[in-house]
Order: sequence, then structure tokens, then C-alpha cells
Amino acid sequence: MSDNRSESSFFAYLSRMRLIRRWSLMHNTSPENIQEHSHRVAMLAHALAVIGNRIYGKSYNPERAAFLALYHDASEIITGDMPTPVKYYDDNIRAAYKGIEEAANRRLLSFLPEELRDDFAPAFSPAEADADSWRLVKAADKLCAWLKCVEERRSGNREFLLAEEGIKAQLDSMDSPEVRYFLDTFAPGFLLTLDELGAPLAE
Repeated sequence: MSDNRSESSFFAYLSRMRLIRRWSLMHNTSPENIQEHSHRVAMLAHALAVIGNRIYGKSYNPERAAFLALYHDASEIITGDMPTPVKYYDDNIRAAYKGIEEAANRRLLSFLPEELRDDFAPAFSPAEADADSWRLVKAADKLCAWLKCVEERRSGNREFLLAEEGIKAQLDSMDSPEVRYFLDTFAPGFLLTLDELGAPLAE
């Protein structure tokens, strides 16, 4: 096997995810970047897959869902995080942004050495075989957005109240037992203080 490698900027670009702020039009008590958001979405997508398998007899691939989630917003390194009201203002803007997003994903994938691209391509160009995993990623993404709103409200920030209500309505309308299980089982913990969550280990 040839070892004539050339330099790649792929992961150097991805490291800049931490510089892209989310919720840019709204006052945040705790700013969030797309790197930490992607990590959180990956955890929840993995959890939803495990819940589906263990509780509801599904056959999801938790590791696949987590992998796709880690890169689901990577294109925003190039496009930036466009506010949702702008992104979905009308069909023309939605279609134009989708085209830009797809071009950004192709550009990022091109930064990888050619011999590695096939392994990463599914995260940048969704395949039909990953449809179930992508549904979990989208559900986890919505859950993370709602939890962000909850946390801002708990900090006394009223800026996210309408967003919280709207996103919760979307979650409630999902035909997803995994999402309902998460909301019933894990979401209440986000309303608790550290002391209420449980005492830390004794020193």
C-alpha cells in the first residue's frame, strides 16, 4: 500500500466548529457553539437508538446515529449558523440554503485524503440506508434545541419562551416513542439544581 500522503485540512477545519455560535439573533445567558451542540446531539441520538432497541424492540444502530450526529452541522463552518426564521422564511430561501449546505458538505469532504472519503461520505451526503439513523439525529437535534430553551428559561432569560413552546409542540407531534420516553424519563432532570440531581462524591 502506498504511503505517499499529502497534508489534509479536514480536522483543522472541523476544530473551528467551536467558533460558530448558535442562536445568534437571541440573547443567551450561556452561549452555545456548534461543536458542543453536535456533541450533545450525538449523545442524544445514541440514547434514542438504545431506547428504541431496548424498550421498543427496534433495530437501530446507535453508533451510526452518533457518528452522523457528530457531523450533522459541520457545513456551518462554511455557511455559518443561519437563524431558523431566515432559513425557513419561504420555499425559495429554503431551497437556496439547502443547495449552499450541500456544496459546503462536498467542499469539506474534499479536504479528506481520497482513500478516507468513503468512510466519512455518509455524514456529508445522506444515504437511503441511513434513513432511520438520520430520523434519530433530527429528533435529537430538536430535543437539544428544546433543552437549550429550558436551560435559558431556568436562568431567568425570557428570550427563549416562544421558541421553547414552539419546539415542544413539534416534539409532542412527533410519532416517536423514543422521544416520548426521553421526555418522560430524562427531561425532568434538566429542571433540577445540582444539589437536587444528587450529592457529589465525598472528597
